[in-house]
Amino acid sequence: MAELEFYEKVSARAGVPPETAQSLTEATLRTLAERISGGQAADLADHVAHQLRPFVAKARTEEPEVFAYDEFLRRVAERAGVDDGLAARGVQAVLQTLHRVVGHREFENAMSELPKEVCSLAQPVPRGR
Repeated sequence: MAELEFYEKVSARAGVPPETAQSLTEATLRTLAERISGGQAADLADHVAHQLRPFVAKARTEEPEVFAYDEFLRRVAERAGVDDGLAARGVQAVLQTLHRVVGHREFENAMSELPKEVCSLAQPVPRGR
């Protein structure tokens, strides 16, 4: 999936303009890369559009930072210049889009390193809610 298409999917899922979707995508990918191991980040980077790779990539040997859900959202909100509620919607949209891009196995491997509250954002919202 090309970079522009990724942003469009995030925009539609989060219900935000494309410029906001771009900010949320970059902020979420940067924060995700900080929170997972270098090997997992490199594996994800191998599956995303070339233009998105710098936001995910880091040295394979780099250890993850350990921080909880609230700090994950705070970092995304600060980087994207949005409030916490929009950050949560954005993280959800980015993770759901990323899941479809990288495939189930790679995605689940990366998610296994995250707090369960962040992982829950990646789950599709049942229709009618």
